[in-house]
Amino acid sequence: MNKHLNHFIFSILLVSTALSANKWTPEFMIQYQRLGGTDIAPNGNWVAYELSVPQMEGEKSEFLTHIWLVSSDGQRNFQLTQGDVSSRSPRFSPDGKHIAFISGKADPENNFQTTKGQIYVLPIDGGERKQITAETSSVGRIAWSPDGQSIAFTMRDPETEEEKRRKEEKRDWKIIDTNYRYSHLYVVEVNGNNGARRLTKGKFQVGSFDWSPDSKRIVFDHMENPTANAWTTSDISVVNVRSGSKKSLVDWNGSDRSPKYSPDGKSIAFSSDGGNPTWGREHFVYVIPANGGNGSQLPATPSRYINSITGWTPNGTAVIVSESNRTSRRYFNIPLSENGVVSTLTPGKGNYGSLSYNKEGMIAFVHEKTEEPGNVFISQMNRFNPARITNVNPEFFTMTHGKTEVIRWRSKDGMEIEGLLTYPINYREGKKVPLVLNIHGGPAGVYTEGYTGRSSVYPIQAYAQEGYAVLRANPRGSSGYSKAFRFANRSDWGGMDYEDLMTGVDHLIKLGVADPNDLYVMGWSYGGFMTSTVVTKTDRFKAASVGAGVPNLIGMLTTDIHDFIPWHFEGEMHDNIEKYIKHSALFHVNNVTTPTQVVHGENDTRVPIAQGYEFYRAIQRKGVDTEMIVYPRMPHGLREPKFIQHCGEAIMKWFKDHSK
Repeated sequence: MNKHLNHFIFSILLVSTALSANKWTPEFMIQYQRLGGTDIAPNGNWVAYELSVPQMEGEKSEFLTHIWLVSSDGQRNFQLTQGDVSSRSPRFSPDGKHIAFISGKADPENNFQTTKGQIYVLPIDGGERKQITAETSSVGRIAWSPDGQSIAFTMRDPETEEEKRRKEEKRDWKIIDTNYRYSHLYVVEVNGNNGARRLTKGKFQVGSFDWSPDSKRIVFDHMENPTANAWTTSDISVVNVRSGSKKSLVDWNGSDRSPKYSPDGKSIAFSSDGGNPTWGREHFVYVIPANGGNGSQLPATPSRYINSITGWTPNGTAVIVSESNRTSRRYFNIPLSENGVVSTLTPGKGNYGSLSYNKEGMIAFVHEKTEEPGNVFISQMNRFNPARITNVNPEFFTMTHGKTEVIRWRSKDGMEIEGLLTYPINYREGKKVPLVLNIHGGPAGVYTEGYTGRSSVYPIQAYAQEGYAVLRANPRGSSGYSKAFRFANRSDWGGMDYEDLMTGVDHLIKLGVADPNDLYVMGWSYGGFMTSTVVTKTDRFKAASVGAGVPNLIGMLTTDIHDFIPWHFEGEMHDNIEKYIKHSALFHVNNVTTPTQVVHGENDTRVPIAQGYEFYRAIQRKGVDTEMIVYPRMPHGLREPKFIQHCGEAIMKWFKDHSK
């Protein structure tokens, strides 16, 4: 059957399901189709975008991603890549006639296992796709050279023959912090027959990169090793594409990353902490001459927590960055002038992401609001007037949503705290309802105005459907506000940030929204830490769910970011043992009476699963009502749609079972 017809029928079936059921559930919400990266054509006529659809039939539990093309007027929209293997990272050629992307393929000679992701090029006006690389490892990032002759890419070092032999002979023991497999830069000619050519080598990990406008050089950032803990070691270098000679441009202490050439090729912008690395992050944009030399710091963004540099404006007068801004995610223009004023490129409510743009200043991006599913929009950069050009998830538009609004309150010490409150569907003002306190991760996470109907282990609209209000607070420590606010809970996890949360609950009780006798709490990662702390400090909640939580700070020596806790608690565990114990819920389980569920991914290296087992066993042995759910294969977040749906259902059931 035709793929487009398949997609149409799938959408009609979902609409039918929504209208007949007329109810939000984790089962319905898992069908939400997720938009990914965009790329706008050089002439602005087309926008390529990624769309991920859950696959849950039989043995499948994955998100299948394909690339779609939509015309700038929204009149034509079709799926460009096909098949049972995902395709990602669409990139228009400089002349706009082809799209490069990364995809694998099902290998019939190997039980249809997916092969490593390789680069393909496909004419947008029809024709067969052409495979450009045939490497033994998967391709990471890709970028066309400005002259359209080559594609640069990153790739992790493949296993050596010796490593394969050791594995076959069961001699593949590991010595930790040694024998890394690094990611390096390669280049391949689009119409050549000589295969890919390696540009960098050595004991460093290549991250993001950018071509010079003349296609002769590539600037890139690199860390000393590929571990998650090494981000504070990133520097910036440039490589000559023809000769392979490498030159260091920025070797400051700390994190220097995301380099981008100016349109004239004379300067390079990058994000940096200025040689002062902190796990609470404080980033600025710097600009240096393309050949190296002293740089200048550009004006600071509102939160000083830059997620990434998108690039320079086409006229070269400003640098575009993304950053959380209170309860929104936005893009900002940072002027080159030291006294210039940072301006908002994407104003208005909601979240903005996946920005791409062309030399004419036309931008494409994904935008969503709390009650509006994400879609692709276009606008002019210098005159922001967004027009929606896709209609993804039309069935979700038909649903009645629980209203979400931004609320503010004063914490115990007078500090203003902000959060998002989602009301039950068809809420009647003055009615007291059960309240779920949902705590974000981080602690430098932040709740923003993303779509509340998307699938999640915390399905917000499903709670609203069942009559709950949901408070998603941004306590001190959250990003999106200021450096001072973000750093305000150092050495004090579970202290004033706990008061920020409790005063938020009190605020809703005083407003007559929350029933003080029907309260619940849940959170993931740092949110799990806070949830485990909450149940040691109060019995006001009827039930709790700790997701990938950290009840034992001492045990976090096993995390893959082992510098993280010592920074936040301003010292090593062995020098601050009393502080670590004071802020660890595990050492205060004697206070726990709240029925508490524990949820964890079995392969979590960020918060190793021992943390979950410790808390579960401790409160179980104390006689507290508890259960522990372990998800096989899962890292720090759940990736498989069947698990996401089940987790949402299991937490809701836990709360419902303890609501009486």
